[in-house]
Amino acid sequence: MNNRTSYLKIWKTIAADKSMIFLAGPRQAGKTTLARIIAKGFTNSLYCNWDIPDHRTSLLTNPTFFTSLPCLDDSKPLIIFDEIHKYRDWKNYLKGVYDQFGADYQFLVTGSGRLDLYQKGGDSLAGRYLLFNLWPFTMSELRSSARSLQDFLADPLAVSNGMAEENEKMWERLETLSGFPEPFLNGKIPSYRRWSNAFSQRLIREDIRELTNIRTVTDIETLYHLLPSRVGSPLSVPSLADDLKVSYNTVQNWLAIFERFFLTFSLPTWTNRISRAIQKERKVYILDAPRIKDPAARFENMVALELWRAVSCWNAMGAGNFSLHFIKNKEKQEVDFLLANEREPVLLVECKLNDTQPAKALLSAQQVLRVPAIQVVKAAQGYRTFSNDGLSVVVAPACQWCAGLP
Repeated sequence: MNNRTSYLKIWKTIAADKSMIFLAGPRQAGKTTLARIIAKGFTNSLYCNWDIPDHRTSLLTNPTFFTSLPCLDDSKPLIIFDEIHKYRDWKNYLKGVYDQFGADYQFLVTGSGRLDLYQKGGDSLAGRYLLFNLWPFTMSELRSSARSLQDFLADPLAVSNGMAEENEKMWERLETLSGFPEPFLNGKIPSYRRWSNAFSQRLIREDIRELTNIRTVTDIETLYHLLPSRVGSPLSVPSLADDLKVSYNTVQNWLAIFERFFLTFSLPTWTNRISRAIQKERKVYILDAPRIKDPAARFENMVALELWRAVSCWNAMGAGNFSLHFIKNKEKQEVDFLLANEREPVLLVECKLNDTQPAKALLSAQQVLRVPAIQVVKAAQGYRTFSNDGLSVVVAPACQWCAGLP
């Protein structure tokens, strides 16, 4: 389960088109491990980690140090730059490396920050790289029942009843241990708790403080610890600003930093063809889902992670321009997720812990948008199909349906 096969497929696809690839994702999601797995496919490879003093010294004293790599044959070498975005002039350095050596080397650049948005200034790297993200484990990566994207888009409501018991156990493991490789593979709840506390603390106090202008981290830590109780509802920034006694813009800035460092992700509303739609609200989800105490909010967050991972991977493969949204109108009717491609709705997804009857808001939205709809339920056994004005609505176990996501 830790060979990250689906991400290797993305790497092979996009590396065929570009000699410099950026691999970004949450801290401790397994980027270095994936880079080393990728390196096994090369006869000649070199790993350079900015956090290792000897490696950093080699780069600073001899920027083309990798050209001294002794090669075993004439095949193109792979050069891995890990966490190089911590180098102040990293964009200019990589621009020069690509322009001079892009034809002769394959480069893999990894980092826990958003490498495409990270720092301002320096020459643009636009057109010189392709980027994909590595996420913590999800159901579709861990199970072997995932379908092709073509099959999924042809029938997004299909649910496999195979391996139901195994899928339920895997879902429970993700719910209690998260999908981050270290606690997930360790399999012990006390170990997860220690890991989770250290994870957020190190990321905020080290990475965020080092690579942003923030110097006082107490309030930003408090904001992060408040977010699990806000999952499941559109986020009220004024309320958070009042709780923290800081400005609205400060909270907005901190929330943007959380997304940049993969602590959270957020979804906008979908407004097209939705009468009296709420337009400016966003819903925020966290990568470390077991932190969420409320069972319904934690369940919704887990489904959000499954869909977010899918959209990210599909876009990286060039399969479309997919996006994820939620629906809410001024009558407070809400549908948890809407999957779109090229700004056209594809699928509605509603989350319920126990309710096996389709939600009224889901049925209403489907009648307007005329797309398939599924209600994923944590406690459901098997699946049922309902008719809604000539359209199909499926109620199915989340662990079964999510395991089939491409």
